[in-house]
Amino acid sequence: MLELDAVQTLALAGLTLFLGYALCRAIPLLSRYNLPAPVIGGLVVALAVLVAHSQGTTLFTLDTSLQTPLMIAFFTTIGFNASVALLRISGRQVLLFLGLASGFAVVQNLLGVLVATGFGLHPLFGVLAGSATLTGGPATGLAFAPLFEEAGVAGAESVALASAMAGIVCGGLIGGPLATVLIRRFRLRIPGSTPSDAAAVAAGDANAGIEPVPDDAAREFGALKSIVVILVAMWLGSWVSAGISATGLTLPAYVGAMLVGALIRNLDDRTGWIGLSVPTTELIGNICLALFLAVALMNLRLWELAGLATPLLVNLALQVVLVALFCGVVFRLMGRDYDAAVMGGGFVGFMLGTTANAMAVMRTLVERYGIAPRAFLVAPLVGAFFIDFTNALIITGFINFWH
Repeated sequence: MLELDAVQTLALAGLTLFLGYALCRAIPLLSRYNLPAPVIGGLVVALAVLVAHSQGTTLFTLDTSLQTPLMIAFFTTIGFNASVALLRISGRQVLLFLGLASGFAVVQNLLGVLVATGFGLHPLFGVLAGSATLTGGPATGLAFAPLFEEAGVAGAESVALASAMAGIVCGGLIGGPLATVLIRRFRLRIPGSTPSDAAAVAAGDANAGIEPVPDDAAREFGALKSIVVILVAMWLGSWVSAGISATGLTLPAYVGAMLVGALIRNLDDRTGWIGLSVPTTELIGNICLALFLAVALMNLRLWELAGLATPLLVNLALQVVLVALFCGVVFRLMGRDYDAAVMGGGFVGFMLGTTANAMAVMRTLVERYGIAPRAFLVAPLVGAFFIDFTNALIITGFINFWH
């Protein structure tokens, strides 16, 4: 048996990441449904650990002390996306879409609680298999897993992985077809555009604020500045989280840092004192997320899922039906036009998986039908940041109610 320290564990996580990327390239089906490479690689390792466990063997022990800092760093970079200036560009639509997503996250949890109660499980099992992993994706589910374990949900990390993976697949499968049905049924007017225009919007080329390409020295300085600002936000955020915990409220460790990140971003937008590079902070955050997921998934005990497959499948089937019905509500309230239909597809994508899922669904639609600029402004703003804040509060409320 290998006994790995923190650095060796992180190195193994890196190798696991590249295994996931290799599998996604080798198996087109994985890329088609936008399955995250860290999850694929981590799942393969977890399955190997499961096989070894069934034979009475332990392959390795991991030092996961860096898992929490990586998770907090990622959510800190999410906080840097909370720009009030961006919100003002299409504030009413963003707020409406956020309200719909937040309300649906509550409904997801209520449905999950009913399913869990019906199977004689802890009610919070339904919350973990609800918005914690469907709206939140694997990162949020794993971040909250310790709180669910503490509240009495056994095998929370394994449940989070299974629910998030199944949700991502379903979101990728049904988001596009549902939006297509809306476009055809209501004979929506498609904006005139060339395929290249649509592809450009889908790739994000229409986004304002594209930064000039820096030279090597400027790039190095910008990366260093971003890393230091993230670390400072994590430092200050730990104090904020400690203050929140002192009130008796149960919240995940990342909330304080995410709030500080949002404060720094908006202060910098107003004053320009720091000159943050948002693409650089996003890049750092994505790297931290990939390593966090790999470490977390390598350490999963999949044998703890025995006996939970049926309630998970029943919950997922009902959640899919629910989001499919609600897609029509989103379409009507967001304007009953082509952009609203594309937003409906994106809504399904991130309410059953991740923002990346939503973007993949919407890219497919605009490449086929034409550009949808309003959809590509509203859905990413809500899915990439704002829903993480409201969903964290929703999950926290359910945990504190039943804990």
